[in-house]
Order: sequence, then structure tokens, then C-alpha cells
Amino acid sequence: MMQRRVGILTFSDGREAVHREVEPVNREFQTRLAEALRATGEVEPVVGREIIWTAELARNEARRLAHEGCEVTIFNFAVWSFPHLAAVASRFAPGPFLLFSNINPQYPGMVGMLASAGALDQIGVFHGRLSGDIRDPKVLRKVLAFIRAGSALARLKGERFGLFGGRPMGMYTAVANPDQWMSLFGVDIEHIDQWEIVRRAQEVPEEEVEHAFQWLSKKVGEIRYDGKQLTPEKLKLQIRSYIALREMSKEMGLDFLGVKSQPELTDHFVTMDVAEAFLNDPYDWNGPKEPLVAATEADMDGALTMEILKHITGEPVLFADLRHYDEELGVFDLCNSGTHPTYFAGHSYDPDVNLPRVEFYPQGFYFPAGGAAVRHIAAPGKVTLARLARRNGKYWLAILPGEFVELPHEEAERKAEAIQVNWPHAFARLAVGPEEFLAEYDSNHIHGVYGDWVEELVWVARMLGITYRVFA
Repeated sequence: MMQRRVGILTFSDGREAVHREVEPVNREFQTRLAEALRATGEVEPVVGREIIWTAELARNEARRLAHEGCEVTIFNFAVWSFPHLAAVASRFAPGPFLLFSNINPQYPGMVGMLASAGALDQIGVFHGRLSGDIRDPKVLRKVLAFIRAGSALARLKGERFGLFGGRPMGMYTAVANPDQWMSLFGVDIEHIDQWEIVRRAQEVPEEEVEHAFQWLSKKVGEIRYDGKQLTPEKLKLQIRSYIALREMSKEMGLDFLGVKSQPELTDHFVTMDVAEAFLNDPYDWNGPKEPLVAATEADMDGALTMEILKHITGEPVLFADLRHYDEELGVFDLCNSGTHPTYFAGHSYDPDVNLPRVEFYPQGFYFPAGGAAVRHIAAPGKVTLARLARRNGKYWLAILPGEFVELPHEEAERKAEAIQVNWPHAFARLAVGPEEFLAEYDSNHIHGVYGDWVEELVWVARMLGITYRVFA
């Protein structure tokens, strides 16, 4: 993933004699902050050329950060500084702003931070506040959480969502307001007829279709052809659909997308399972690639949640139904026919690790057009699940820490057989009980990534000015 460009402005005393006296201290702490961020390999710090002690410097240095394309700005405090300097800088520097107070007890840096924070609150400038030694891993982790959230929202602005089709099967939660998306998230929506998938699939070069077919035939653990719902011809049509969506995304400048599918494509063309899985994957038959978020059932808020998670983590994102709660195991079975990237089969960027654990099953009676269901069971590990939802027209964010659990092979197969054998499964143990969760959660769909990203998502909600709940 492209490094996150973060500006650093360090503030000083507005009296020139005092500023000159403490300037070496300020530069030492500014360098320490920049070096710690650079060492992560995730952040490209853009450091102020001058320590800010006048309003003119505040304006000029802040403008330079904007010109350099910074996504987040850290206001750095190691000594007492005049609060109006941060207020002036906030008019020009790219937000959101993190006010960071270093551990430097010989100088009142925390006093300067709090005075500046109060000024920003009074003029209505959103910001975060942290204090500590950036060399402490716990402090660095908190700083990175803010940076990731701010960077994710910065990258979201100006993106385009490709909406193929419209509302699926009467699902209000899958449809969002284009005005609200642009106003709150900065995302544009391009509406495209599903017929374009059908039309463009016929124009895909035979050479790539055959190459992809041979690659999948070799790599996938088992392809269960049944001569009716799943045939080589239908699998090739799914491959064509993937290539068509991939190429349309490039041509139309689509950053993420959703496909309605049901019932038009699933009744009369072919299912989008293969296309959606490999769009979300970090590879295909041509090698490594960036995942392209693709939501099944044209779930707009689902796709948006996934895009935010992708920008936070840089990793593939899961899309699933909350299919069943298993009281015996205390887990939810997250199961949906589409949009389970094969990455989750082995939690690896190597297709040779994941694909032997994947099977292509024939689709069942839900989808008479047929095609392959991309079936696997998600690898174990800590996960963070999330969902943007709306109540009375206002967004809120559900955040769910949990884990994907590994069951003995025979038990996992027994559970899958009892629910939907031909679809992918993720057995998720949440940090909240099912009654409390089901009473509040506002969608049948849920989305997730490996790892602990709760703090990042809390910051996302706060930066957007929406409510959130951590189900823990």
C-alpha cells in the first residue's frame, strides 16, 4: 500500500528570544517523531522546515503541507507555545489534526498542547490529542491509529463507486443516498446497467479466458462439475465477467463497486461469485494486484465499509451474511455466496497457500443460471468486523472485535453441511453476546479484516462526526 503522507508542524514560544533558546529542544523532538514514524515503513513524514513561532510561519508551513499532499497533520508540542499559532495553521494545513505532546517535563509542552486544543475547540476544528514518548510502542500504536483513520478518509474523498444494477430483493439497507455520500464521505456514485457485464463479457479475449481457466483448474483444490449448474462453459463465463468488471473499472475510473446480480444475472446469465471473490483478492492468474472492493447484492453501505477497512489496513476485506448463530460453539457462521476473497482460506497473499483450500461447488436452487460458488472455510485469527448503517437518515458505525475460530476438519464440514455446504464459511466468535448484538445491529451483512483495528474505526467515526458502538 502507498505510504501515508503525514505532515508535522512543531510550535514554539512567540517571543523571539525564548524561541531561539528552545529551538534545539523543539528540533530534537520533531526529529524523534519523524524518525519513529518513518521507521514503521507505513508513514512518509513531511516535516516543517521551520519551527513555528509567528503567524506568518504558521500560514506558510501549513500551506506547504497541503501542497505536498499530506493526508493528516500532527501538531507537535515539546515546549510552551502560543495557542494562536495552531489556530492559524489549522486554517491552511490538511486535517484531521493530531495534537501530540511529548514527554519533556522540563518544559510545559503539555500546557501548550492543551491551550492550543482549547483554541481549536472554540473555533470548531476537529482534532485528536495524545501525550507520550513516541519511542514507546504503545504510544506509537495510538498515533498510527489516528493516522490510518485520517488517511483512509482522505483517500476516500473523490473516489467513484460503480453501482451495477440497483436495489436487490427489496433490501433498503443496500441502497444509499448519493447526495449524502458526497456530503459526508466525498464519494461519487456512477450507476451502470448490469447489461454492460453481459455485453462486455462477450468481448473478452479468448487468450486470457483460457489462461485463467487453466490456472484455476490447476490451483483450486477441487472443481465439482455436475454437468448442469457448473460446467466448464459456465466457469469460463464467470471468468469473462471478472475480466469485464476489471476492465470497466479501469476505463470508468471506478475505485470500488457493487453488483446487484439477483435475480437478473443469477436467473438468466451466471452468478458473480468468481468475479467478486477475485476482484477482492490480492492476486489473480496474472499475478499480484491491488484488491478492488466489490460488494455482492450491490450493497452500497457494505462496499463503503469495506473500502474504509481496505484503506485502513491495506488488506483484502470479507463480505458475508450473518447466517446462523451456533449455540453449541458460541459462534456466528458468516456465510454468503459472493465476495469471500480466497485470501481468507489461508490468510495469505500467496495463491498457492489459499487456493488448494478452495473448492468450486455448483450453485444451488437459489441461482438457476448456475456457475461456481467459491467455497472455503476462513482461516483462524483475530478479526475486526464492522458495518456502516443508518437510523433515521443518520449514519452510525458498528465495530465488533472478535476472532475466526478453527474447528476440527470433520466438525467444520458437519457444520457447513448443516447450513449451506456449497458456500464459504467463517466461524466468528464475537466479544459480545448474541442477544445484545442482534438487538442493536442494523444489517444482515457484515464485513471484516484480520487484526485489531478497533481504535482506527473509532477514530473514523469521530472524524466523520457520526455515532459508533464497540460491541465488546
